Amino acid sequence: MVLRALQDLLAGIYDVPLAHDVRDFLVTDPAWLTRTGGGAASEEQLLVARDGDGMAISLYLDAAVLARLAATDPLEHLSTGNLADCWTALEGVSHFHYLAFHAGHDHEVSRLELETQAEVDKYVATLWLLRRQDPARFPRELHRILFDRTLVDPNLPPQRASIYRRASHYAARFCRRMEQRLARPEGAAHRDSVAELRRFYRFGETRKVAHIERCS
Repeated sequence: MVLRALQDLLAGIYDVPLAHDVRDFLVTDPAWLTRTGGGAASEEQLLVARDGDGMAISLYLDAAVLARLAATDPLEHLSTGNLADCWTALEGVSHFHYLAFHAGHDHEVSRLELETQAEVDKYVATLWLLRRQDPARFPRELHRILFDRTLVDPNLPPQRASIYRRASHYAARFCRRMEQRLARPEGAAHRDSVAELRRFYRFGETRKVAHIERCS
């Protein structure tokens, strides 16, 4: 299934293997989302609830998105036709994997941190897929498409919308710097870039923001 393949892709890039399979936490029924207080149905939502000393996680993804991805697998061929659906799925998988990974290490995760990492994950994973499918081409237009063309939902509450805008801003700065380094041929510079991506993944909100402000 595409979701597991995307989870494996992120796990490999960041060297963060996870015992939990995202498919075991997947919900596709919009009525369930409404009943559980997830708000108006959207294409992707991560729901988190306290469960005693732990927490319960569910990932809602629109069944139509999953059906389209099954028909045109982005891991085989990523194109303008399936890019939006791929990003929807990637965002959900990113949220799930990041939260589960940090919860396993007893780290608190803020909304800004979660959304910033998801934007970075969309950029990095898409870049990985495109380079894998066409090694001779570096997709320099990717940054513009992801960060300049993507709009925040105008129906979001102002506080949530502000978080998304800040997350996009920070991720755009970080990915612009990483783009210049990842465009280089395989070698020491590329390995250093991957090492930085992996360190960034493990940072909390404060260190993520400080790293972006200092290095970009």
